[in-house]
Amino acid sequence: MLDIKFVRENPDIVKENIKKKFQDEKLELVDKVIELDAKSRAAQQEADTLRAERKKLSKEIGGYMAKGEKDKADEIKAKVDEQAERLAELEKSEKELQEEVRKIMMVIPNIIDASVPIGKDDKENVEVTKYGEPVVPDFEIPYHIDIMKKFNGVDLESARKVAGNGFYYLMGDIARLHSAVLAYARDFMINRGFTYYIPPFMIRSEVVTGVMSFAEMDSMMYKIEGEDLFLIGTSEHSMIGKFIDTILKEEDLPYTLTSYSPCFRKEKGAHGEEERGVYRIHQFEKQEMIVVCKPEESMEWFNKLWKNTVDLFRSLDIPVRTIECCSGDLADLKVKSFDVEAWSPRQKKYFEVGSCSNLGDAQARRLKIRVNGENGKKYFAHTLNNTVVAPPRMLIAFLENNLNADGTVNIPEVLRPYMGGMDKLR
Repeated sequence: MLDIKFVRENPDIVKENIKKKFQDEKLELVDKVIELDAKSRAAQQEADTLRAERKKLSKEIGGYMAKGEKDKADEIKAKVDEQAERLAELEKSEKELQEEVRKIMMVIPNIIDASVPIGKDDKENVEVTKYGEPVVPDFEIPYHIDIMKKFNGVDLESARKVAGNGFYYLMGDIARLHSAVLAYARDFMINRGFTYYIPPFMIRSEVVTGVMSFAEMDSMMYKIEGEDLFLIGTSEHSMIGKFIDTILKEEDLPYTLTSYSPCFRKEKGAHGEEERGVYRIHQFEKQEMIVVCKPEESMEWFNKLWKNTVDLFRSLDIPVRTIECCSGDLADLKVKSFDVEAWSPRQKKYFEVGSCSNLGDAQARRLKIRVNGENGKKYFAHTLNNTVVAPPRMLIAFLENNLNADGTVNIPEVLRPYMGGMDKLR
């Protein structure tokens, strides 16, 4: 969410940013919110003037009463009563106007970084760098569910009976591999100086609206009926929410956190063959990384975060590439975003396995996460998040890239301690 003062003083910049995001239907909101803000400030100013006047008149009433001049005191009391009615009207108007301003500000997109490529949707995202050599073996690679079934490692049919489409049972060595990858990712991030967390898996509505846009909320979040609680779609939601309405010490920054959680998502819409199985699902587990830092350090941390994911996947012998999201593909709160995509030998293309985002001070402004800077001057922190690893989706890339012609699957050396020393799945 932008600062209303910035919008007021830079309407053309805000409108140009909206155009870059191809959201022209929001252009009229800029003038509307500036008009509402002016009315709100005018109401506040008149109310402040009335409060000062009432304070002055109250002293006069006391003076006349002390002198025994009750008639004059009653005359001023009548005036104070009239002002009380007007003040009540102004306070109500001010509250309503501020709420309207806030609602509009919640849907005006954040200012994107100048380096973000301009494009309408994900088809215009830009490849940045490839890491590792993508290989297509000289033998056929089965569909990922068929690979898992050969190890008696997945049961979609039973899961469908129990919970419906988009759920799964993982079993045996495949389930063990799933847990091994998460444990390895946890230790990988701890070794890079991040503090490990297991957060709440449900959050209140004020946290939901603080960390994401209304459109994202509607398309992703599951609501707990009868309670002010939502199931998290990623642990970033809980982890950023941890700092709600706090004033942080500047010397404690940055906070570098890595969190494990199950994640729950609606995943609306139809999906193609390759996005079925365990690719696009309602429930999965993920290791996440989160940074809360000074504004001037956020771009440096952005580059560190996505590189962590690249390094982890390369340590598992999986070729990856980074993709920069264009302006039209950025969620409204994001300043800049990279996707990390893994190579699929079966599809002969890359697919998304992680997303790294710099949100500037948008989440901090919504959640009131402030920093006590030099001389007591307070400012909003910057927040960033990135996927470390999210099985079972990443298992697709792992199995395809480590599959041998005889049907065995290589276990990279770094993962063997988490797999009881096994060097292959057989």
